[in-house]
Amino acid sequence: MQRFLSIVLLSALTAFGIGCVHEPVPPTGTPGFSPTPMTVGKLNVPLGLPPFPADVLATMTEEGVELGRHLFFDPGLSADSTLSCAGCHHIDAGTVDGDNAVSIGIDGIAGTRNSMPLFNLAYAVDFAITTEGVPIGGFFWDSRAQTLKDQVLMPIEDPIEMHNTLGDAIAHVNRMDVYRSMFWNAFGDSLATPDRMADALAQYLHSILSGNAPFDRYINAVEFWDDDALDGYESFSALEPLGADCIHCHTPGGLFTTFEIRNNALEPYTRKEQFTDLGLGAVTGDTIDYGKFKVPTLRNIALTAPYMHDGRFATLREVLEHYNEGLHETSFSDPLMKYADQGGMQFSEADLDVLEAFLLSLTDDSLALKPQYQNPWPE
Repeated sequence: MQRFLSIVLLSALTAFGIGCVHEPVPPTGTPGFSPTPMTVGKLNVPLGLPPFPADVLATMTEEGVELGRHLFFDPGLSADSTLSCAGCHHIDAGTVDGDNAVSIGIDGIAGTRNSMPLFNLAYAVDFAITTEGVPIGGFFWDSRAQTLKDQVLMPIEDPIEMHNTLGDAIAHVNRMDVYRSMFWNAFGDSLATPDRMADALAQYLHSILSGNAPFDRYINAVEFWDDDALDGYESFSALEPLGADCIHCHTPGGLFTTFEIRNNALEPYTRKEQFTDLGLGAVTGDTIDYGKFKVPTLRNIALTAPYMHDGRFATLREVLEHYNEGLHETSFSDPLMKYADQGGMQFSEADLDVLEAFLLSLTDDSLALKPQYQNPWPE
């Protein structure tokens, strides 16, 4: 019995890459370990984005990114081998889950949150509190994952999503010859471990970049712009009471988000028990954080419907109508919601038309066509 238990324990440790007997030997036919550093040129950073962060670039190799792409599209990471990360983040839908308000896991159970876009995460920041006391960064709508590496493995074990164990997912990876070669090429060791899987997935996600929208080409004097979009941009950027006053949370140009976590006056609630989703408040337990969610990017907003953390708005026009006449000023709503005291902006339909025209100009039509973001596995 003691010998049997020892074998079981050794097998479990090896599955997680922590067995004391493991030696990093390259698979047969694999060249020596010599990863290729990722470069800005290879990433082909699109027009309109800030310079690619040097600290993120230093963590990336071509081999690591390619391994991460294979993991991202591999349904074998789920308990029944039917759902990959890409199953809820479709590249042809702006990296969200198509028209689904919330995603459905392998057991047919609906989640409670709308899937978030995964592009331009190289510019995202880890969770912190600013000197002004504003929560910023982190991952998921409620920022419960402090870093991207923390986030990427959590859906595997989530009982509503992929409903697997990390040990079984890693065992699946370690059974495949193609992965042994790829892990060696990326890390100098053919054995998959939780840290290496998280590292590779983060590298791939850092490589997904989106820009070069009509807005970017206009700002950079590459092409002319529609007059309505220009009028909408002016309103978007103008402060209350002259404009829509969107720039506090959706900084114009670059990323169109501050990555902050705020309450956008979505609910009329005045007491904790009224909330069906506390957002950041469920993570921190702090009353001041009730109903706060990550500020999403506005890039590719035409592709990422439905909207808000719970997918409650099916169309972009419904979102604009919320900010126009659906705001609720409460003790939880953010002070940056300047129009909350009057229920919204109270703009005319023509004013909303130009705002919508501007937002539609943030669409990157080339994102879904880039080969480096496609499924690498045979259909």
